[in-house]
Amino acid sequence: MSSPDDWLEVGKIVAPQGLRGELRVYPDSDFPERFMEPGQRWLLPAGAQLGKVEPREVRLVSGRYLNKQNLYVVKFAEISDRTSAENLRGAKLLVSAASRPPLEEGEYHLMDLMGLAVFDRVQQATIGEVIGLAAAAQDLLEVKLTDSEQVLWIPFVDEIVPMVDLVARRVEIEPPPGLLEL
Repeated sequence: MSSPDDWLEVGKIVAPQGLRGELRVYPDSDFPERFMEPGQRWLLPAGAQLGKVEPREVRLVSGRYLNKQNLYVVKFAEISDRTSAENLRGAKLLVSAASRPPLEEGEYHLMDLMGLAVFDRVQQATIGEVIGLAAAAQDLLEVKLTDSEQVLWIPFVDEIVPMVDLVARRVEIEPPPGLLEL
């Protein structure tokens, strides 16, 4: 059985597309080649957990981007009809962690940010933990507050997030007035 660390989640299948087994995929990756360049990929069934269920190997034949919908339409060799495609709704699209592309200075893989402690430099206090990232005009860190179920969205820009220390598992923020007000 492979380890969860062996995989990168790059997208989620949201629906079939047409009658010939194509699939609509919502991307969790900034690398379009993951959805467009033919090659080996893996599918984890909806609701399954890595480490408990082994991903299923598939071969990506083609893909295209639907700009207005921020989705990719992909075709796998093993999926040839709408019924088979419908059965994959909610599945996660994976690639091998070994295929991780190199990043530039100041760029991070989402999985590396997940779980990092968020520390307020101004107040000298831990405020929460990174639980997600929303890609928008400006990326936003999704931070679950310590001792609360509340979530804050913090713009992931150098002025507000001047330090990300992956080794120490810590993000330091310098919030402008009002950012942390609920």
